[in-house]
Amino acid sequence: QVQLVESGGGLVQPGGSLKLSCAASGANIRFYAMNWYRQNAGKQRELVATVTSIGITYYTDSVKGRFTISRDNARNTVYLQMNTLKPEDTAVYYCNTAVGVVNYWGQGTQVTVSS
Repeated sequence: QVQLVESGGGLVQPGGSLKLSCAASGANIRFYAMNWYRQNAGKQRELVATVTSIGITYYTDSVKGRFTISRDNARNTVYLQMNTLKPEDTAVYYCNTAVGVVNYWGQGTQVTVSS
């Protein structure tokens, strides 16, 4: 059983920065792609960023150049550095991975960008 625990969310002003963390247990994440999703009330969950097991990264267009996903396999942790935050980045952010055919999700961490 894989457990993912997100942290680092909060309230930040437009233009500010936050760094989210996702600590994994129950599996060695070095073998798996790790993802960050986000979701607002009434909207579909959106893939924000992915880092593969060999370090290849993917970003949705709206965060390119502002967000950076990284992984620390020694700590079994994935990060999402978010810079130049905008009000439209406000959402609950979820960490995700798939092990075999099973998808695992964290509980989510709220990010609110507002002045």
